[in-house]
Amino acid sequence: MTEIEYKFHTSRKAAIITAPFSGGQPKGGVELGPEYILNAGFEKQISSLGWETEVKHPLQHTTFESMKSNEKDKYGVKNSKIVSECCKIIHDTVKESLSNEQLPITIGGDHSIGTATVSAALEHNEDTCVLWIDAHADINTPLTTESGNLHGCPISFILGIDKHSYPPDFDWVPSKLKPNKLVFIGLRDVDEGEKKILREHNVPAFSMYHIDKYGIGKVIEMALDKVNPDRKFPIHLSYDVDAIDPSFVPATGTRVEGGLSLREGLFIAEEVAQTGLLSSLDIVETNPLLAETEEHILDTVSAACAIGRCALGQTLL
Repeated sequence: MTEIEYKFHTSRKAAIITAPFSGGQPKGGVELGPEYILNAGFEKQISSLGWETEVKHPLQHTTFESMKSNEKDKYGVKNSKIVSECCKIIHDTVKESLSNEQLPITIGGDHSIGTATVSAALEHNEDTCVLWIDAHADINTPLTTESGNLHGCPISFILGIDKHSYPPDFDWVPSKLKPNKLVFIGLRDVDEGEKKILREHNVPAFSMYHIDKYGIGKVIEMALDKVNPDRKFPIHLSYDVDAIDPSFVPATGTRVEGGLSLREGLFIAEEVAQTGLLSSLDIVETNPLLAETEEHILDTVSAACAIGRCALGQTLL
């Protein structure tokens, strides 16, 4: 198979951006994800695929982890100040990387950082379409969230849904995402309020039901037809490892049975790579502390690394 040409990154430069942050949800350990992924040799794996790599640690001098609280504020959410500040730093780093013609690979950390990465991708190129690979829709607003955990809200912030309900900390977020430029794949645990939002805004979404019915290849084709029909716009791939069934990736924070097989999960990244349109990537929600065995950690970290390799051009043949 010939080497993939990345239309928006012809120079094959990548920035691996660490986002060791857990403030979007209550469980500790997800902030360790980037360290474990890098220690598994992720940078070398990406370099071996022909990419010139640079690792960036924009949060290294922050103290967000010590500032976490499990109390909801008057807006009904938790930790809005530190989530916002973290996201602003990540947003600026992703945007700068794109301006420097680097493909940003942001490794988390929890999925609240999606607010930062997607908004940065859209500021760089407003035609960017977003593939959100996740067991969860992450499209709650402060009005609909029951838990108050902001890793369940990033999409609503970028879409600008119920903007009046946001804590003022998020006033900086550019709400440039349009519902027809976003598609979900792998959903299987969606709150009632989120279902209502998806219907009202006509957001394309493919659940595990659709994957069981049509197969993963057809679902990706249908998803791209929805948001990128002419296959010409840049793609931001935001990948939560919990989209894959917990039998393959047990070390993650919000496990839901009945997910993607590991091969289906990697196939998504491979197919996005084959389009040549990948412009930016997130790999989030690896939590080593939630593993019951060393093997669980290894399996989950290995899957996270494999997602990145497949997205950056690794093929089976």
